[in-house]
Amino acid sequence: MPELVLILLRSIAAFLVLFLMTRIMGKKQISQLTFFDYCVGITIGSIAATMSVDQNVKALNGIISLLIWGLFPISLAYLGMKSHTFSKLTDGRATILIREGKVLEGSMKKNLLNVSELMLLLREKGVFKVSDVEMAILETNGNLSVLLKTDKQPVNAKMLGIQVQQEHSPTILIMDGKVMKQNIEILGYTNEWLLGEIRKQGANKIKDVFLAQIDSNGELYIDLYEE
Repeated sequence: MPELVLILLRSIAAFLVLFLMTRIMGKKQISQLTFFDYCVGITIGSIAATMSVDQNVKALNGIISLLIWGLFPISLAYLGMKSHTFSKLTDGRATILIREGKVLEGSMKKNLLNVSELMLLLREKGVFKVSDVEMAILETNGNLSVLLKTDKQPVNAKMLGIQVQQEHSPTILIMDGKVMKQNIEILGYTNEWLLGEIRKQGANKIKDVFLAQIDSNGELYIDLYEE
């Protein structure tokens, strides 16, 4: 069999197995990763690449290796759901870096963080003064969660004693020039009503609308195709 054809077939096989593993492993592998998840993802990618181009590796061996590296983390995740102790063993635990405006030097050293890196993480959260922080926690995925002191938190309607109407999820009525019939029926609207509303905002027909979305207050947002 020609080498290029063989590479093509092996690559297709690797792609299909990777696609299957992605569906089985769920969204965690494309969300914020822990160090363990990161290592698993890198290893699976390396195995797939090697399987595609290295003919010294048998295709069957590569597929089995991918299945092992894909299913093993799933088993560990299941055990982690059953045992908090086991979950801490695989994913680690969150660490408090700042408490009541005071930096915990011991926690910084344990996580190999210096002050510049800590300030970078704080600035990414919009915080520039350590004294404004009630608590900062370094999560297992490397993100920093920050709780500001009460007097530094943004003012909201509840603090001011103002009653506001609860909003619900907005609904798309038109997407890419096509009416979402099911959404319109659920909300009790008609195509005639929708056409009348979009004409008020400059559209002549449904196909002129790229996106139409209505919120829980009945306000309709229209985005037309650019000329």
